[in-house]
Amino acid sequence: MTGKSKRGKHLPRSKRKGKKTFTAPAALKPVGTGASRPAPEAVKAPPAPKAKAPGAVAQASNVVAELRRIGIVAGIMIVILVILVLIFA
Repeated sequence: MTGKSKRGKHLPRSKRKGKKTFTAPAALKPVGTGASRPAPEAVKAPPAPKAKAPGAVAQASNVVAELRRIGIVAGIMIVILVILVLIFA
């Protein structure tokens, strides 16, 4: 066991090749004294939601069918459990 090397999945920070540096977005950077403060840019409204694809209706019907099957299987399992309780009680 002493001859095994202990290698983990991750390299230490000092041995990583590409160091990622964090740059804060302009909205989070501290503002100076405010004397030469640039005017804020116009805020764009989020885009309007797109119309649903025609395949979305087909997926909803599949969900309903799957839920029905799950309900039937769950009901059968409960009936079997009740029968087993009555038999072994």
